[in-house]
Amino acid sequence: SGTSTKILVNDRLDVAMVTCIDGVHLPSNGLPATMVRPHVKILGVSTHLLDEAVQAVWDRADYIVFGPVFDTPGKKGVGIEALRKVVRSVKIPVLAIGGITRERIPEIQQTGAAGFAAIRMFQG
Repeated sequence: SGTSTKILVNDRLDVAMVTCIDGVHLPSNGLPATMVRPHVKILGVSTHLLDEAVQAVWDRADYIVFGPVFDTPGKKGVGIEALRKVVRSVKIPVLAIGGITRERIPEIQQTGAAGFAAIRMFQG
């Protein structure tokens, strides 16, 4: 007995519905979560502010991606304390994103975040 793999698509409710994919992850400027929630098993929402994170919980999101926590090319990070505050304020998993490096993982873990999402950290 293990966990089964779940498949989510980014920002495409139509694709999720036609292909019977498990869920959708919405960007902060995507479709309203309340419109998507009735049609998917799993709903994730990207957020950048505490108020957006709280709203995602009210909209019945299953998890939140919060950030950018650290500076990235073109985006100013909100900081580790903002991540900690979101984690403490919501009762659903929060994943950190933005400027994640191997060296910053322990700091992220200390906030109580459920995990992190990264791109550049895994590129060559």
